[in-house]
Amino acid sequence: QVQLVESGGGLVQPGGSLRLSCAASGSISSINAMDWYRQAPGKQRELVADITSGGRINYADSVKGRFIISRDNAKNTVYLQMNSLKPEDTAVYYCYCNAEILRLGTLSSYNYWGQGTQVTVSS
Repeated sequence: QVQLVESGGGLVQPGGSLRLSCAASGSISSINAMDWYRQAPGKQRELVADITSGGRINYADSVKGRFIISRDNAKNTVYLQMNSLKPEDTAVYYCYCNAEILRLGTLSSYNYWGQGTQVTVSS
């Protein structure tokens, strides 16, 4: 049906940068919001950044000024450029989208999650 494939995670030193990508594929009519979440060991999952189909953007206070979320609607892809990374940014990062799809001839809205990609910030 719909699949979200994430890439770009890895190990980076404090102050470094990484760029995450998440591509949605399948029988998608349209995508409303695309988000990045993260979950660190022993902590609750938190919303990092959100971007709507109209380009409205929201960031968590902890990443504001350091991270940039962007979107390529033609490719159904969302990106997260992460700069000035800190050890506290270490987490599994998950892509999320709310998409309209056709199921049994009916257009409906559903939520989808990526598999997650590990980001480790350490020296």
